[in-house]
Amino acid sequence: MRVFVSAGEPSGDIHGANLVRELQRIRPDAHCVGFGGDAMRAAGCDLLYPLCDLAVMWFARVLANAPTFLGILSRADRYFRHQRPDAVVLIDYPGLHWWLARRAHFHGIPVFYFVPPQLWSWGGWRVKKMQRFVDHVLCTLPFEKPWYEARGVAAHYVGHPFFDEVPRQQLDHTFLAEQESQPGRIVGILPGSRKQEIECNLSTQIRAARRVLAAVPQTRFLVACFRKEHKDIIDDYLQRDPPLPIETHVGRTPEIIELSHACLSVSGSVSLELLYRTKPTVIAYRIGKIDLKVCRWFLTTPFITLVNLLAEREVYPEFLTDRCQAEEIAGHLICWLKGDSVHARLREELAALKEKVAEPGACRRAAQYVLEQLHRRRAA
Repeated sequence: MRVFVSAGEPSGDIHGANLVRELQRIRPDAHCVGFGGDAMRAAGCDLLYPLCDLAVMWFARVLANAPTFLGILSRADRYFRHQRPDAVVLIDYPGLHWWLARRAHFHGIPVFYFVPPQLWSWGGWRVKKMQRFVDHVLCTLPFEKPWYEARGVAAHYVGHPFFDEVPRQQLDHTFLAEQESQPGRIVGILPGSRKQEIECNLSTQIRAARRVLAAVPQTRFLVACFRKEHKDIIDDYLQRDPPLPIETHVGRTPEIIELSHACLSVSGSVSLELLYRTKPTVIAYRIGKIDLKVCRWFLTTPFITLVNLLAEREVYPEFLTDRCQAEEIAGHLICWLKGDSVHARLREELAALKEKVAEPGACRRAAQYVLEQLHRRRAA
């Protein structure tokens, strides 16, 4: 059995790796190949292209990389034509994945979309692409299944794969002890896993940190960097301004979240990890003026943060903006640093939401569903 798996972002790479392991656990003869990153490669997936190294977002960046994307699509099309995998599993990353779905469908290969794009929040008209090119949607949020089914798309709820990964995380207790031995409460800063996110949001995050420090002088700040190059960018930025009690660390995101009294983060699946560790968090996502206008034109939900969508209210204050709103952002962090009762109530609310939605096993259920559908297809 051969399964083509594609992920284009660091979070999707992790989910893809866990899915590959589950497929091979259930079917030891399963050979996984596709696009992804280091995690998928380590799990035993043969990568045709390291797509996660090319993670880009928003329209100008995508257009600038169009020749590369066309080359990747051509490579996938040749593989579909000559190797004919039993299934294609796409993980998030809309854009290129619509084209992969189109080519797989053309070759008669069943397509499964795991961690589907949030069409219910923006671009609902794109559901037509799901109807035409995707055979099964593996839903990660409870309300997605009825939304897709009402639009004629075969959907199956498996849960969010992020809750598969978080319980497995092994925290570095030496690092935790070193940080806990120092005075002051910690605010964790999560600038994102893409260079573009850092470039857009870092100045707002640092300005907010300065306002927090002015109001609560004992506060310390830890920045979670996804890659060494991200750390270099942030360190270079910090050298331009008066010094802050701020440290940058690579590969310490779980530890930094665990240590933090509160966090300041960009929007993304990391919000689910923040929920899992019940950390009060401000979500701030700064984009360009044109991108914001386009985003608001298509946005059909009141929130952009997964935790708020699951809670159906603004548990995490969120700012989708094209300007610096450091003062408003800092206000929430200061409130949590100074108000223990407010902080405790929010943590209790997050704990209750976690108990309701943070069920592990999504990748196992997704693998089982894919294999069951392929078995039925052969039987038919």
